[in-house]
Amino acid sequence: MKPAPFTYHRPETRGEVDALLAELGSEAKILAGGQSLIPILNMRLSSPAHLIDLNHLHDETAGPALDDGHVTVGPLVRQSSVERSELVTERVPLLAETMDFVAHPAIRNRGTVVGSIAHADPAAELPAVLAVLRGEVVARSATGRRTIPAGECFRGPLENSLEDTEWLEEVRWPVAAADQGFAFEEFARRSGDYALCGVAARAERAGDTTTVALGYLGMGDVPVCTELPPLGASAFETDEVEDAVARVVEGQLDPVDDIHATVAFRTHLARRLGATAVRRAAAKADTAGQDS
Repeated sequence: MKPAPFTYHRPETRGEVDALLAELGSEAKILAGGQSLIPILNMRLSSPAHLIDLNHLHDETAGPALDDGHVTVGPLVRQSSVERSELVTERVPLLAETMDFVAHPAIRNRGTVVGSIAHADPAAELPAVLAVLRGEVVARSATGRRTIPAGECFRGPLENSLEDTEWLEEVRWPVAAADQGFAFEEFARRSGDYALCGVAARAERAGDTTTVALGYLGMGDVPVCTELPPLGASAFETDEVEDAVARVVEGQLDPVDDIHATVAFRTHLARRLGATAVRRAAAKADTAGQDS
């Protein structure tokens, strides 16, 4: 299929994008990598009257940058650039680990990180990682900019919290602290397929206990983030970790029953992947604490 007719716009500055959105509002869609938008247009699941192509903006950065305790990613930074970035590997190790799970290399070569966040797919990896890291996004419009915490960025399946005249110009990933450890786990039937379940973990050592936050993807209408009770050293020698994760899974996740997997199977995955991620992240936090 082919998309419905639309008017194509090719702005050269961010200010021109602001002006176009101020005029066109909800009638326009932003195109960056196009790995999600173009299939949606071709299947006519969306038929915007206007398409605003960001790929001809002048003086845009091609890779991640360090800024005030965050690694920042601009609107045209490709996922493959983040995947290869030494800065990301050193400063945001959870994001670096996760990139291998994002779609296929061909898609990562074109798809943008900002576009994935704006698309707000609850089954995608990057929104869940941004949420569990407590990152933020910067939205802009003709009237100014605002910073939105990741926890307030996602409203529902494929629905973000931007106004019709706003667009995302930056995603900000917090730099890892010395006493933190991270892990990412997911299960998909084939490499590159949407995961039936995935989970990102952020662990922090504080004295004799470890606190672990989990961010699940594919288990609700938005990324589901939660924090386990502080775990003592003995928890990692018993089934206490599995029990704590099981309580979260039963009480906070909302898996669906569809042609790809049953609720029971997704629940099983959430427990197993969650416990594995907790143990791996906690072990890294323990090592980091000993080295610091």
